Amino acid sequence: MGRLVRKPQVPDLDLQIAGLEGVLQSGLAGVPMANAEPGDNYLERMVKYVPAEVIGGSMLINAILGQAMKSGGQNATMAGFPVTSIAEGALILGILLTPMFCWYVREDGDAWIVNALVSTIALPFWAYLMGAVAFANHHDGNLAAILVLTFTAVSGLVSPRARRPKRRRERLEAAPKDGPRLVETLTG
Repeated sequence: MGRLVRKPQVPDLDLQIAGLEGVLQSGLAGVPMANAEPGDNYLERMVKYVPAEVIGGSMLINAILGQAMKSGGQNATMAGFPVTSIAEGALILGILLTPMFCWYVREDGDAWIVNALVSTIALPFWAYLMGAVAFANHHDGNLAAILVLTFTAVSGLVSPRARRPKRRRERLEAAPKDGPRLVETLTG
């Protein structure tokens, strides 16, 4: 998840018609399209939605908690708290940190909100597959593999909406006015 899913970008047709600058790619029916970026394809999205950094951190925490469970049994405690409660808290913390991590690593053009949503939903599936202590009483390796494969295949279908360039009208309204416009001068 070090790289987030990229939004496709729809080219600004006003700029293409005005200057025909940067005509490099062809778009619909062979019409030249400037600055058209297709975004990530299915396989790229499927891989980028996996919250790898958060899963890596949770694996470290679960290794420590798993060791405590092996040495202390089902009623193991750490600092007076049951290890299973600590594991559930660590899973919840990971779920909360996933969207914050997506926000932190975002770049211009990333669909970080969509990425954060899908990755946050993906984390419990991956934690279950990795044998998280929070799921110790309910873990089934075969079911975990089926769930992760299914979720990962379906998550690749989630595609962010294309980024649309600002409308020409919005650009004109934002442009500074140096003096009276020709229309204003002629209309009085």
